[in-house]
Amino acid sequence: MSVIDVSDAITRAHHEEWARVVASLAKRFGDLDIAEEAAAEAFTTAVERWPGDGVPPNPGAWLTTTANRKAIDRIRRESKRDDRQKEAQLLYEDEAPEPLGPIDDERLRLIFTCCHPALAMETRVALTLRMLGGLTVAEIARAFLVQEAAMGQRITRAKAKIKAARIPYRVPSAEDLPTRVTGVLTVLFLVFNEGYLATGPDTGPVRGELTGEAIRLTRLMRALMPADGEVAGLLALMLLIEARRGARVSQRGELVALAEQDRGAWDTTLIAEGHQLVRERLAAGVAPGRYQILAAINAVHTSARDVRDTDWSQVVALYNQLARLDPSPIVALNRAIAVAELDGPEVALAAVDRLADKLAGYHAYYATRADLLRRLGRSRESRAAYDKAIELAGNTAETAYLTRRRDQLV
Repeated sequence: MSVIDVSDAITRAHHEEWARVVASLAKRFGDLDIAEEAAAEAFTTAVERWPGDGVPPNPGAWLTTTANRKAIDRIRRESKRDDRQKEAQLLYEDEAPEPLGPIDDERLRLIFTCCHPALAMETRVALTLRMLGGLTVAEIARAFLVQEAAMGQRITRAKAKIKAARIPYRVPSAEDLPTRVTGVLTVLFLVFNEGYLATGPDTGPVRGELTGEAIRLTRLMRALMPADGEVAGLLALMLLIEARRGARVSQRGELVALAEQDRGAWDTTLIAEGHQLVRERLAAGVAPGRYQILAAINAVHTSARDVRDTDWSQVVALYNQLARLDPSPIVALNRAIAVAELDGPEVALAAVDRLADKLAGYHAYYATRADLLRRLGRSRESRAAYDKAIELAGNTAETAYLTRRRDQLV
């Protein structure tokens, strides 16, 4: 087997097994730090050994066994002959299987388990993204628009609280699910977003394995909680965005803006399914939540055969509705983009400028401002905004797009 094949095998194993290995160790040893470190050591060992020894027949089992041994070795090295030492001995004993609860899928079950209501919402989401979502601390920090160091501290504090409060690692029952569903949906949405517009320096511009997994898990949630409107809304939103994936990056590796995409390349099957979910929620006659409104906005976009056919007044009305539920600066920024199409760039720029203090570190703020200034003929200011957007953008395709737009300025 070639080095490339081995590398691919390790990458696949990481995506498929990381969450399971960490969760298994955390449950056995009651220590998230040991779980993460032992899993990391196991994958490091795989990188060192597999190129020479070959990929084992069952990579997941190999990684689990290696990680368990690494955890035991660390506990013994630290001379911690307490309850964790006794728990380590259980690795070699038969163990009665724990009831799995109402969720059949292991990964979704683990996400529900980690989204514990004893933690603050942002904290439980960040910790779950780190432990089970496959995202780095830097990627999570960008999702929350905070500094990487601050996010690292938040995750560390969450682990400390779990230890100090002795929060049990327990599979939730059916009665527990409603109190955890908001956090789980947020995790899945942020995993999907990282796949849709990847920010990692060593990844491609689109990470299909993340968007695909987020959609798979949301489909399972839809089957598990068919009456939950926000679950249906999130699934519709993901499908309508995923439908455009084939048209989002050009052959030269540059992001293609929505207005410039080849709509004939959109996936009509996904669009039809997404539209059907949106119609079902409208027919339900229940006040929509955040994800349902976002899905409706994307339904308007994907209903237009040409960008000139877009019903911008409907888009702005939906953003007005969303802003009442979620008065965040991100929503205000996206609303301003729609306002520019309805009322002109000058009105939109005034709205964007009011967000300067809240979005000073967000690349999309500067990219939006640069485009509006360009449309107003204010080239010097537009160039400066493009420079800042390029500096902050983490996606290679988006950086290429912004650079071209900047260089086209007169």
